Amino acid sequence: MITTDFVPGSPCWLDLGAPDVEAATAFYRAVFGWQAEPHGGQGAGGYTLFRLAGKAVGAVGPLTEDGARSAWTLYFHTSDADASVKAVERAGGSVRVAPAGVGTDDGRFAQLTDPQGAEFAVWEPARYPGVEAADGPGTLVWTELYTTDPAAAQTFYKSVFGWSTQDMPLPGGGGTYTLLTPAGCSEERMHGGLMGVPADLLGPGGKPYWHPVFGCQDCDATVGLATGNGGTLSMGPETAEGVGRLAVCTDPAGAEFVVLTPEGRV
Repeated sequence: MITTDFVPGSPCWLDLGAPDVEAATAFYRAVFGWQAEPHGGQGAGGYTLFRLAGKAVGAVGPLTEDGARSAWTLYFHTSDADASVKAVERAGGSVRVAPAGVGTDDGRFAQLTDPQGAEFAVWEPARYPGVEAADGPGTLVWTELYTTDPAAAQTFYKSVFGWSTQDMPLPGGGGTYTLLTPAGCSEERMHGGLMGVPADLLGPGGKPYWHPVFGCQDCDATVGLATGNGGTLSMGPETAEGVGRLAVCTDPAGAEFVVLTPEGRV
């Protein structure tokens, strides 16, 4: 489960790069009931926090990289962003944005890419630890990597974050799904998974990517809100034994996310 008492390598933040921040805000407000709050005195269209019942659950900001497509970026906790960047480079990854501070003393971040091309980030907190709510409806409950080389991805992330991994077979001979847990933590702190996906099924450019999984009370109803507000349905809804009812959705700008009603709440 994802918690807010962050440890090294655990998911701690996420934000969306969008071509139209106000349109993205309207979509996610309709789907999850999130409130929007401009960050650091920025006006409409700048970096904007998403809140649920007053607690920060993510953010959205304008696209800043040339040629970037709209997508969610997952941030993993680190006590030293510079050391994490060096670990990424030693393991064959690359740096898109070097470590930089946010605000006067919010913390420091770096934007990174793994050797297969999946983008992610690290966050070294100061005043601002990360999300204030997780593992519930309308919040981050899981993280997932689709990659063209699962073995290489495991090696990379183990080297950078020290994650422990556990392989499990997918139903119907559909391959292997690898469960991810922060270094030194019990399975209760398991925070995500990775699976191999052929490049031709990964969308434009066949590039691996991370996506967030958001909890919801009713998967089918949430899918209806997403599609009714301009999003599209890529897969599901379907019920996965031992997991719950889930669906893969895409927002109107093309950013992918998953919605999940955990087993026992279906």
